[in-house]
Amino acid sequence: MRKLLSLVLMLGLTAGAFAQQEAVSYHGKKISEKGAIPATQLAAKMNGKEALNTKVEGTVESVCQAKGCWMKVKTSNGETMRVTFRDYGFFVPKDIVGKTVVVEGTAQTTTTPVAELRHYAEDAGKSKEEIAKITQPEKALAFVADGVIVKR
Repeated sequence: MRKLLSLVLMLGLTAGAFAQQEAVSYHGKKISEKGAIPATQLAAKMNGKEALNTKVEGTVESVCQAKGCWMKVKTSNGETMRVTFRDYGFFVPKDIVGKTVVVEGTAQTTTTPVAELRHYAEDAGKSKEEIAKITQPEKALAFVADGVIVKR
């Protein structure tokens, strides 16, 4: 009986560990993964458009360490895309660097002013020296998400 109980307990713990690996978390509007394009293809999909409503899948490169109020997702050629959340209405966990996410919302080409770039660098935990080196606005691909799926 004791061996049987131990076996059942071990099987339960093993099943729980596998279930956690497959778990996902939803933030903001609940969305599905269906129809998401790889983040590496987003710039080509934009094709000169100012904005594009779409769904994108990519890998998280960094996250705001103050609140989880933004994240950067890898795109192509070592570039990243800043993802913010519609109306500051939700946040993501701060420990998701390296995880795959699906975001749904609006992609746009933006110019971020120096003051805002410095604020983001501060949120990311950069040193004062690194922050001081930010002297030019940045034109880049950005994304305002209505919903996010974090794959575990």
